[in-house]
Amino acid sequence: MTSLPIEAILPELRNALREFPAVILRAEPGAGKTTRVPLALLDEPWLAGKRILMLEPRRLAAGNAARYMAELTGSPVGETVGFRVRYRSRISRRTRIEVVTEGILTRRLQDDPELQGVGLVIFDEFHERNLQSDLALALCREVQGGLREDLKLLIMSATLEAAPLAEMLDDAPLIDCPGREHPIRRHHLQRVPAGRRLDAMPALVRRAVTETAGDVLVFLPGTADIRRLQGQLKDWAEKNDLLLAPLYGGLDYAAQERAIRPAEKRKLVLATNIAETSLTIDGVRTVVDSGFERRPRFDPAAGVTRLETVRISLASARQRAGRAGRLGPGDCYRLWSEAEEGALLPAAPAEIRQADLAPLLLELAGWGVSDPSKLAWLDPPGASALDAARRLLLQLRALDERGRVTPVGRRMAGFGCHPRLARLLVDALDQGCPATGSALVALLSERDALGERVSGDGRGGCDLCERLAWLRSRDADRRWPTLTRAFQFWLDRCGTSREQLQIDSRQVALLLAKAFPDRIARRRAGTERRYLLSGGQGALLTENSQAGGAEWLVAVDIQGQSGEGLIRLASSLAEDQVPALLGDDAPWRAEVIWDDRRQRLQAREVRRLGELLVQQRPHKPLPEQILAALLEVVRRRGIETLGWTPPARQLLARMRLVANVLSPPGWPELTDDRLLGQLDEWLGPYLSGVSSIAALQRVDLVPPLRALLDFQSLRQLDHWVPVRLKVPSGREVQLDYLAGETPVLAVKLQELFGLAQTPRLADGRITVQVHLLSPAGRPLQVTGDLASFWSDVYPEVRKEMLGRYPKHPWPEDPLNAEATGRVKRPSKR
Repeated sequence: MTSLPIEAILPELRNALREFPAVILRAEPGAGKTTRVPLALLDEPWLAGKRILMLEPRRLAAGNAARYMAELTGSPVGETVGFRVRYRSRISRRTRIEVVTEGILTRRLQDDPELQGVGLVIFDEFHERNLQSDLALALCREVQGGLREDLKLLIMSATLEAAPLAEMLDDAPLIDCPGREHPIRRHHLQRVPAGRRLDAMPALVRRAVTETAGDVLVFLPGTADIRRLQGQLKDWAEKNDLLLAPLYGGLDYAAQERAIRPAEKRKLVLATNIAETSLTIDGVRTVVDSGFERRPRFDPAAGVTRLETVRISLASARQRAGRAGRLGPGDCYRLWSEAEEGALLPAAPAEIRQADLAPLLLELAGWGVSDPSKLAWLDPPGASALDAARRLLLQLRALDERGRVTPVGRRMAGFGCHPRLARLLVDALDQGCPATGSALVALLSERDALGERVSGDGRGGCDLCERLAWLRSRDADRRWPTLTRAFQFWLDRCGTSREQLQIDSRQVALLLAKAFPDRIARRRAGTERRYLLSGGQGALLTENSQAGGAEWLVAVDIQGQSGEGLIRLASSLAEDQVPALLGDDAPWRAEVIWDDRRQRLQAREVRRLGELLVQQRPHKPLPEQILAALLEVVRRRGIETLGWTPPARQLLARMRLVANVLSPPGWPELTDDRLLGQLDEWLGPYLSGVSSIAALQRVDLVPPLRALLDFQSLRQLDHWVPVRLKVPSGREVQLDYLAGETPVLAVKLQELFGLAQTPRLADGRITVQVHLLSPAGRPLQVTGDLASFWSDVYPEVRKEMLGRYPKHPWPEDPLNAEATGRVKRPSKR
């Protein structure tokens, strides 16, 4: 133990904890911080015999850290050193060091805000930035500030940007400790493989085994990838006398030990990032790194969390490589090129930035905090994710409209699981089927088991019912010990037994609907597998779902990044069950909608479940409801739905020309979007008695448009951009404001004799485009420079037109000729 690098800084650490309420320890991989620091602080005077709580981000690491420290003390686990993780506990009254996972601490804080009997809380591997670790730290700071000034906090990490954390902890001191890492040779791909990157893993593993000695640790994204690679390497491993040992959270203790402890033959450990930190695997000299991990990402818009396979960060790559240098010089084979390394993020983003915040918000409400910004956060939770969490907790009836926890919410918080699952358990207890609720929560919380192939008849159109039968038959005990352990845990919590599990598909559907109110779905008309969720999103039911063809269902598991997600697990809902989900207080709401198929308004009273229509009945609408529905049709179809006569179009064009060119103060904005957005204000008062689209299109739009301007503005409009313009012939010719950006004056050429310059509007700020017409009304010339036309172009026009229209005047000097629109009379002889 004295050879560990952490020993050198222990005196400094002890002194810092005596003086400060919070300390940061940054120790590189291999320093020995996880197992040495708690034991070294156990007899400090300021601890005064109280317990040390040490938080680990992973269950596997927590159990193994406790076992190793217990070995060092020469006592069994549960005596001086114990652990408490989800579904398992080895703690006694004599335990002084308690290794727990973060959710356990949060639950303990809710039950005992003063943390009685605890003198120090250690946050190990804080750089992983799990949501629960951020929440637990925020709550511990609250305890320090109000209830327990003597409580000490120690934040330990291997790779961490310490400055922001130190600032949040009131300038907590930072202690650095070097690691014990031997030289590591890093081998990158010389050429990036085509196709799916992970398909190149078997070859890379065989190369690493061939070129090195000692055990090999292979990092893969998830358990499915581990099983796939295990199958690909099985025959080769047997031939080369290798022990293939998978390592992930769902394995039983014996399988974990087989991967971690020394073996009689060379060992090939296939692990998720569970082996990245806080876990030493004996014998490893070589690491093969896929460069990927599975990371949860919450989509606030869709309301679902999806596991994404993403690139690891540079910090994770360093941590993984360090596993090869614990015992001596080692090798790290990377499934990426050296050039690609520059594209890796320095560190993985904090989970609080991309997680479902419903659990956090419920915990805070139970703590008495309705506004998360009141707490100290290293990274504050995002507004959109908090809004999504608040909406879900309202739907689950865990919070009221003011953000306070409800009696149902308090019952839910007591279970210490995701609010969806907690609501399921509450309803299962209330409906007298706690064993069914326990089984469903076990299945939904241990997600790996949902991928296990099971056979069955679907049991009433439910993808989960056959799994419930499988769980009841104890077939899962051997395949998924973690699942059965979870099942037993929830059975014990709910005071029931496995033998009480009755599989009723209607009951299961109702429990799931209460847990997933935003995932209740109704089949879209005219489709077989396309559904609309109550939250408004579309989704496609997988072809092999037992719920295929159901009119109503609960979408338990949805996969997909954007647009239409894929429903992988579902349970059909009977139509007579749906109204009960509305609740007794769900009101009938009157609505008048446009029926596209019938091309008419439809008046009705409805009850909806989110976006889904559940019940309807006839309703006689009020005039204002008809008006609102008609205007909504216009908004949806666009401004062209209205009856735009030529005078109305000309008026709107004149008003827009003034706005765009002159921009007088107070002039209204008249874009299509603005007109649509203000339909109620400018058009509504003119629609008295209008009750159909046909009648709406007969409404004269000139009066409501003119009403947008006051009296003075109307005078300015007529002055700046008049409807008609008087030409030299004496006739008033209508201007065309729709032809383009410039008003058009279309007039016979003879009517402009004597007009030397092009007409201008708005006190000379707007030039008129002149369309000179022949006596037959056909275009002869388009010009914006009349003076140039008379001097340069007119002589040619006169020469051509004189023979074609001899009865009309074509003077040689048009500027001194009399303008006329009449035919020239023949001379008398």
